[in-house]
Amino acid sequence: MIDHDGSRAQPSAGEDHALAGRIENGIHRLEARVYYADTDFSGVVYHARYLEFLERGRSDFLRLHDIHHNELMARSDDEALVWIVRRMEIDFRSPARMDDVLTVETTIAEQSGARVTMDQRILRAETPLIEAKVHAAIIGRDGRPRRLPSAWREAFARTQQDVS
Repeated sequence: MIDHDGSRAQPSAGEDHALAGRIENGIHRLEARVYYADTDFSGVVYHARYLEFLERGRSDFLRLHDIHHNELMARSDDEALVWIVRRMEIDFRSPARMDDVLTVETTIAEQSGARVTMDQRILRAETPLIEAKVHAAIIGRDGRPRRLPSAWREAFARTQQDVS
């Protein structure tokens, strides 16, 4: 949104959350449409674009847990935090095509000190297209691992318990 003075306005909490998908029964779901720019010359989604859909799912999962990348980096040098992907395993099951509406699902599989493992899927209707296991970690600006804040660990644990 753009304010009347031309500056970028922050969306209200309701607008922001509406764009960020929803968490139901411990599973975050984010809807996304496949656009022309997501496809290769054959009209199917280019394999690297799936990483972007997965990233959006993880980012909005965190947003709904009140964890915002821009706020983490705005902290002082010794308190700034950065999420990194340490490892990712992806199974490509079926292609998505232009104009498909996809659902990106994200759940917490495991968590420990500075690491979180997330299970992610991309579906078209009920058909799984992609399954991924993402190992993420928190580091400081200095590149050293940092422990997950206790509030995050507790929120993730509550979400894990809700998976039905």
